[in-house]
Amino acid sequence: MEKRITIGLIREEKQPHDNRVAFTPRQCQWIMEHYPQVQVLVQPSPHRCFRDEEYRKAGITLQEDLSECALLLGIKEVPPEYLLTGKTYLFFSHTKKKQPHNRRMLQVVLEKNITLIDYECLVHPDGQRILGFGFFAGVVGAHNGLLALGRKTGAFTFKPVHTCHDFQELITHYFGVKLPPMKIVVTGSGRVAAGVLEIMGLLGIKYIPPEEYLVNQYAYPVYTQLKAGELYLRKNDKTYSRADFHAHPEAYECRFLPYVTVSDVLMNGIYWDHNIPPLFNAADLKKENFRIKVIADITDDTNGSVPCNLGDSTIEDPVYGVIKDTMEQTAPYLPDTVDMMCVSNLPNELPRDASQYFGDQIMKYVFEELLKSHSIMIENATIAANGLLTHHFEYLDDYVHPIT
Repeated sequence: MEKRITIGLIREEKQPHDNRVAFTPRQCQWIMEHYPQVQVLVQPSPHRCFRDEEYRKAGITLQEDLSECALLLGIKEVPPEYLLTGKTYLFFSHTKKKQPHNRRMLQVVLEKNITLIDYECLVHPDGQRILGFGFFAGVVGAHNGLLALGRKTGAFTFKPVHTCHDFQELITHYFGVKLPPMKIVVTGSGRVAAGVLEIMGLLGIKYIPPEEYLVNQYAYPVYTQLKAGELYLRKNDKTYSRADFHAHPEAYECRFLPYVTVSDVLMNGIYWDHNIPPLFNAADLKKENFRIKVIADITDDTNGSVPCNLGDSTIEDPVYGVIKDTMEQTAPYLPDTVDMMCVSNLPNELPRDASQYFGDQIMKYVFEELLKSHSIMIENATIAANGLLTHHFEYLDDYVHPIT
């Protein structure tokens, strides 16, 4: 007989409250239909994008006390005071890079003998991440970038994504929209870029190969896409290898600069870390031929691949201006600013669709692994267990036990 297991969906307690969830009501229903040994409990929440009543109607039990659950699923980091002793948690812990603000949480995870599985560390055998919200970050980021250009030029208007019930309503909003000629450069080739390209397709914006995009003008809106191998080449032999680039990014130069002179909008979805050269420098902003009016920095690294990212904006107020000469922040939509869209929680604008997509990936690739008595995939994503850091994450020891 299969062992019974109770799974709990926790209420998001981190401020500001996240409105996404690991499983939608229909997904909870599906799990209990297809895995009779599994029961799903949901902690009530006034913030979730799916109302408590929607879970109730799907036949899912709502209850405050989740102490009977073996497995607890959330989205964002759990504040230390809400962590239950001895449980197994799945959420985005944001600890693997030793993020200072989550040190105390990981210390409490160890103190309370909690098993912590981090969504970010769940990978396919080839090392590709399984779970993420990047697709909907790309969708919302692309829309917001165009919304900003419309406001800056006065040529067209979009409504904010967060005023739409779901993605379907957003798509309906595009019917009949005729955009003026514009040139958009998209960086990256992962989930974020896939979301951006979805919007390009829905709006009928035409793809142009990079070499044609650089030299031609068009009487309709166009975009080009620059993947890492087109953006970065080795300084010595002008080649690109993904493995070598990630191992030795300092040996590469960035080839983006020609695109600042011919593009109206940059939609940035490229992976970045501090050793990778930026797309352009502060000095380039000051040049007469810097044409870009709006940058949707969807990957959103402050002072990262886009040097005029001066920090996060918000869903309610997504765009700020940057004075090109001084790199100072100012109001958006002024004639001589470059306008920055740097929202770090973009998927929260389409939380119902983002949650469904996320839960779908869990059900396809992770759920059966969680039910096994031993899974290499789960083991490799487990940061802490039995009061200790696991083998793969022992490098965090000086983070959780700093020498005072």
